Amino acid sequence: MLTMTAALAGLAPPPPVPAVGAAWPVGTRPPILRGWAPPATDYGAGHRGVDLAAPVGTSVRAVARGRVSFAGRVAGRGVVAVELSETGDPPLRTTYEPVTPSVKKGARVAPGEVLGVLEPATNHCGPTSCLHWGLLRGDTYLDPLSLLPPRLLRQGPSRLLPVLGAGGSGAGTGGTPWADPPLPVPLPPVRSAVRADGVMAGAPRTFSPLLPDGAMADAGTAMGAAPGPVPLALGPAEP
Repeated sequence: MLTMTAALAGLAPPPPVPAVGAAWPVGTRPPILRGWAPPATDYGAGHRGVDLAAPVGTSVRAVARGRVSFAGRVAGRGVVAVELSETGDPPLRTTYEPVTPSVKKGARVAPGEVLGVLEPATNHCGPTSCLHWGLLRGDTYLDPLSLLPPRLLRQGPSRLLPVLGAGGSGAGTGGTPWADPPLPVPLPPVRSAVRADGVMAGAPRTFSPLLPDGAMADAGTAMGAAPGPVPLALGPAEP
């Protein structure tokens, strides 16, 4: 009986993500170039995070209160990971890349506190600079947008960047909306969780590319994921 109970517990879905976010990581409502798309199979194509458009040099901020669990370089790019306070065991962990860190491991951060500045990303978002924002619980990847309450998802106008590779640029700082016409589309759905090894939650574990303290460094991780759909934009809330 105990063996069966343990087996069933291993297949149980992860607990829901509490909407503890109090700020976007860049700007006030940045364009979403690519949403969260977990792979269906081990090593499958997918996108284990969300890409937010922002100019190089933009301040990257903590989404919620927590402790910096990693700040350094992984595979040539800057990565910051923050373990979120009071989010269960294991706690939720947000990741931000590529970022030149201004914080150190062990530092306590408040929502909206600057973690570093956005670095150029080599080919991850085509000619457009972007922040790759991730969310994990243990070795399971989750949709980072699920951290944000409705008021943050709906506030202000949202504008769409050109399709990647089609050119176009914008001005501004802090990831504020760029001057392209708005295109309302549904919010990206919160899909099933996927583990850090690219396997849907509950499937047998085969490997984990996670480095200590949440750093990521292999071709199956966030910045090395396969190409996905054309850019998305969050449209205004329905009346």
